[in-house]
Amino acid sequence: MQLQDLSTPAALIERQRMTRNIERMQQRMNQFGVTFRPHVKTTKCIEIAKAQIDAGAKGITVSTLKEAEQFFSAGITDILYAVGMVAPKLKQAAALIDQGCNLKIIADNADSAKAIVAFSQANQTPFEVWIEIDTDGHRSGVNPESDELLTIGQLLQQGNVTLGGVMTHAGSSYDLHKPDALMALAEQERRLSVLAATRLRATQLPCKNVSVGSTPTALSAQMLEGVTEVRAGVYVLFDLVMTNVGVCTTEDIALSVLTTVIGHQRDKGWAIVDAGWMAMSRDRGTQNQSHDYGYGQVCDSNGKLLNYHMSGANQEHGIISHVNPSCTADISAELPIGTLLRILPNHACATGAQFPAYQVVESTDEGSPALGPTWPRFYGW
Repeated sequence: MQLQDLSTPAALIERQRMTRNIERMQQRMNQFGVTFRPHVKTTKCIEIAKAQIDAGAKGITVSTLKEAEQFFSAGITDILYAVGMVAPKLKQAAALIDQGCNLKIIADNADSAKAIVAFSQANQTPFEVWIEIDTDGHRSGVNPESDELLTIGQLLQQGNVTLGGVMTHAGSSYDLHKPDALMALAEQERRLSVLAATRLRATQLPCKNVSVGSTPTALSAQMLEGVTEVRAGVYVLFDLVMTNVGVCTTEDIALSVLTTVIGHQRDKGWAIVDAGWMAMSRDRGTQNQSHDYGYGQVCDSNGKLLNYHMSGANQEHGIISHVNPSCTADISAELPIGTLLRILPNHACATGAQFPAYQVVESTDEGSPALGPTWPRFYGW
């Protein structure tokens, strides 16, 4: 099969770029002397997770228990479920542990900690729990300087429950774009996580693991003293949001959506393609950044950047227009019906989630892409 034989829209992964991204991150973590635990929610793909582990990653991070079940069934046993645990999900987590999965769960409040302990005592399930720390006010986590941190730690030392460490996610790094600001946030993330671990240890509570991470801070950190592991996810494919943050270029983006020109609105300067927001997702993450890419940056079928972007999207229709609205070029002549295009996504996680599988694209000496294997991905919670 050739690229033109694919039914569009289709999710493409350029293996050479993906491999380079994996190696870059792993080498950086090796230089720091810390374990790297990739977040596999970006791709939800067994083949990609195994490539990350083959490169040197130790364990994985997941965002759903369905992910944990799928990766465990594929032979990956060291798994951190990085979403706050609540009582209704404990039975699903316990089933994985009973099967031999080395599953770690997290909590950031006393109510969750009490529910975990109560379930453990009632069912004799040995849970390892990490406390989520808020290091940037972005989302979840307990204040590392609060009394609540110590209260949670003490609760997680009862029965068959073990306090395994602390973890954090500096998600506000996505709002930054200057190297100095990214480095400062990476240091803040490290410092406050180590502070939380130090406070727990000072009260004779165990804290073996200090886990930090986001793609921007992982690639911006200058020092990781006191950290035992780093987590990151979108780095494996990258996206346009990350180019605006400044931790990659468009040449690093390994995911694109293949689409076909199906019509034109010449008076508006539009080409219409068969990839709408059902293919690209509704994520407009670049809208408030330095460069608004609309619903995605347009490339030709070989991956060469064009001066077009996806400026609008309906469910199954995308609108392609020139990045310069005053351009008078005839778009129907430049992008005739049947033209294959690739669209680079704003958010790789959201765009990948629209497809049941990835079509691997291999680079060739001639510069034209060749099709490789098809890698399935999965859904659900």
